[in-house]
Amino acid sequence: MTTWINPKDVPKIKLHTGEEIPCVGMGTFGSDRFSPEQVSAAVAGAIRCGYRMFDCAACYGNEDLIGAVFAGAFQEEVVERKELFIMSKVWNDMHERVEESCDKSIVDLQCDYLDMFFIHWPFPNYHAPGCDGDARNPDSKPFSVEQFVNTYRQMEALVEAGKVRHIGISNMTIPKLEAVLPLLKIAPSACEMEIHPCFQQQALFDYLVAHHIQPIGFMPLGSPQRPERDIFEDDVADLQMPEMQAIAKAHGVHPALIAIKWAYQRGQIPIPFSIHEKEYISNLKCLTENPLTEEEMQIIATLEKNNRLVKGQVFLWEDAKDWHDLWDEAGFIVK
Repeated sequence: MTTWINPKDVPKIKLHTGEEIPCVGMGTFGSDRFSPEQVSAAVAGAIRCGYRMFDCAACYGNEDLIGAVFAGAFQEEVVERKELFIMSKVWNDMHERVEESCDKSIVDLQCDYLDMFFIHWPFPNYHAPGCDGDARNPDSKPFSVEQFVNTYRQMEALVEAGKVRHIGISNMTIPKLEAVLPLLKIAPSACEMEIHPCFQQQALFDYLVAHHIQPIGFMPLGSPQRPERDIFEDDVADLQMPEMQAIAKAHGVHPALIAIKWAYQRGQIPIPFSIHEKEYISNLKCLTENPLTEEEMQIIATLEKNNRLVKGQVFLWEDAKDWHDLWDEAGFIVK
């Protein structure tokens, strides 16, 4: 029998607008390992067990099936549209056609409007979903402030038109944010970024919080199911760290739940994904009980290994040295 978690029992996080949203969402990226049918079936189960936030994207190739799930849930009165916080993203090949991208996502998701619409990557460097890790697009270019702001202006127009309630940014760096934030009319409400115990991005996290931008952490478990192109020999498996194992043992749970508890208690919104009912129920329920102690939080804070798993190498431009150039690690935008 499916366990149902009352959405009112799930803690909330407040955006700069004052709106309170769930402290955890469900990701919908199948990581090239799960079919759209498996992902949409998991969304259907997740709605019924109490999830109210869903992180979608056009390039995941499953918004139409997820939309059918949403429509069914609305029709069966499992949930009302206003109770869900639905997020989607404009893919890199649509930076000049943001409204078209938004309209398609709204139609596919059958949701009337988007609660949050993200710029998926801060440049229009396109690669086909599921491409090989060595793939390169000869048309790729380094980050352009002018180009980004042009895309963002289209996002702002969607807010003004009532199609989008909040604007999100994703895969940004502090130098990029410093360059663009003063130029924006509507402040971004959230930033999606890779965060897990061995890749905490503390400086960027602190910068976002100082600017009232809510961090949303993808790959909160260190993503053992990520695509093959994103797996490298020197990657660290977060959940196998002895400290994570020890804390999990003390709580009598899987280390994955410790990573999710840590994420919420630190202040980001984690968006874990699983197609397995037992796992996605546990991911939600763990935030309603048995929090980590301050000492356990401090232990996890020491696990930083600079363990970036999504390196983004498929987006590199011709003169870039390697994937490090995408992330402005020297403190300036690499051209």
